[in-house]
Parts: sequence; structure tokens; C-alpha cells
Amino acid sequence: MNQLPRYERMVYAIPVLGWMLKDVAYGDKDNIYYFIAALVMMWIIAIIAFGYPAIIIPALVAVPVIFLALLSITRG
Repeated sequence: MNQLPRYERMVYAIPVLGWMLKDVAYGDKDNIYYFIAALVMMWIIAIIAFGYPAIIIPALVAVPVIFLALLSITRG
């Protein structure tokens, strides 16, 4: 039997997110769409529960990611 690397076992040990990621990695090919839908629903529930900060915080986290993407595009 093939043993998973330690980081994968640690990620898959996270209670809810872990089994969802394991199902995406090793399950049916359509599971990625269910995973994306679940993430969107969790974000909508967070917006309903916490309001404006639930909209702003993911946008602030995305700024460095987009900045690095733009830098990598312009570098060639």
C-alpha cells in the first residue's frame, strides 16, 4: 500500500475541509464542482453571519496573489 506524504495526511486530517479535499483528489471527477459550490456557499453564509468583513477580508488576501500573478505575466 502506498503511504501518503506527511503534509497530505495533515491536510486530510482537518475535520471538514480534509475529507472534501481528499474526495476531490481521489474521488469522482465531478467532485471539484461540488467542492467549489460548497466553498461559495460557505462564503455566502459568512457574509450573512458577519457582514461586510466577510466580503473585504478575502479581497485583501487576494491582493498579493493577483500582484504576484501580474508580476509573473509581465516577466515573461
